[in-house]
Amino acid sequence: MAINKKQLVDWCRIKHDNLVDHPSRKIPLRICSGPEEMGRIMAVELLDIISSNNKLGKKTHAILPCGPLGWYKPFTSLVNTEKVSLKNLVVFHMDECLDWEGKLLPDKHPQNFRTYMLDNFYTPVAADLRVPDENRHFLYPGNCDEMSKKIMSAEIDITYGGWGQDGHVAFNQARREPFSPLTIEELRKSGARVQNNNIDTVIALAHRSFGTAYQLVAPMSVTLGIRECLSAKKVRLFSDTGAWKQTALRIALFSSPDAEFPITLLQEHPDALLTATTATAKHPIEEHPEWDFGY
Repeated sequence: MAINKKQLVDWCRIKHDNLVDHPSRKIPLRICSGPEEMGRIMAVELLDIISSNNKLGKKTHAILPCGPLGWYKPFTSLVNTEKVSLKNLVVFHMDECLDWEGKLLPDKHPQNFRTYMLDNFYTPVAADLRVPDENRHFLYPGNCDEMSKKIMSAEIDITYGGWGQDGHVAFNQARREPFSPLTIEELRKSGARVQNNNIDTVIALAHRSFGTAYQLVAPMSVTLGIRECLSAKKVRLFSDTGAWKQTALRIALFSSPDAEFPITLLQEHPDALLTATTATAKHPIEEHPEWDFGY
């Protein structure tokens, strides 16, 4: 279902200062000053869950992304400083980038999520506190069914993530295949899978990370589905990347569930929260009341 353009303009005209308490908002929102504050929030919130479960002698099950990137250093620093054991942390990684044949990227490719997580999330933690190898579940093209079964049979405490330019969660993008459009129900039930990345996703990632060299962006991905991502008790999505997330945020807050913007399905989760930096919460349209789009 196409987003109504007049509604879209109206949503984007709302002052960002009014978003958190707006009466029509459909998902809770928190706004923070910038990437540094967001990184601290992410680090502390996950560490609090782990520490609470440790005290109860319970494992913590978390679905984690590779990004936003600003929370890994404060998280690992807090773990080491406060001596918080991650021995009972079980991590399910939500996605991975693939080449045009659906194969894993080279270890040192900048979009190799596994390498980044090993270097920035696992290795910086002191050896006696580190997540055991057997508790690290990376998603590969060949283990989608296995990962899905493990997640759906576990009690997932929290899903962390970001959102894309079309509101994709993990790599659950709007499906742009002309002969097999996706209904909202199919998206809701979607599971772990290998897929092509949309052209707009490739261009957005190229603009953000590679000087718009779209030729260098991974054209495929393997991702957990919406079903797995929203199976957690808590879902927390974050964005500190500004312009290319601004409209998706407004749609997440005010639109009805829509397969063109997967993030809208968070409205159906009992404990979901979006966190955006001020730069992401602002929208150019709100700052230009003189603009007339003819609606």
